Amino acid sequence: VQLQASGGGLAQPGGSLRLSCSASGSALSSETMAWYRQVPGNQRELIASITSGGTTIYTGSVKGRFTISRDSAKTMVYLQMNHLEPEDTGIYYCRVFGTHYWGKGTQVTVSS
Repeated sequence: VQLQASGGGLAQPGGSLRLSCSASGSALSSETMAWYRQVPGNQRELIASITSGGTTIYTGSVKGRFTISRDSAKTMVYLQMNHLEPEDTGIYYCRVFGTHYWGKGTQVTVSS
């Protein structure tokens, strides 16, 4: 399984970014996918997950601002991030939840 995250960059507070994670190499249609965030000095934090059936869970700090979704072929997972805050700065990783399959991270910086 190979995962590749993209879409990070610099955004102003209150702005938006959309992260994408492409998956290849194995069927992931039955897997739960997740996005994590890591800031320097901290462990990776689970911020959003989505089951194969579309059930989503969010950590409190992003609830109402971020939306995780996946395409019908279940080869892409997205994280729409709205109303960004400086505290959202970090490296974002996608993962096949509960496995050691991680994508390379994509940097998100929220700053004016």
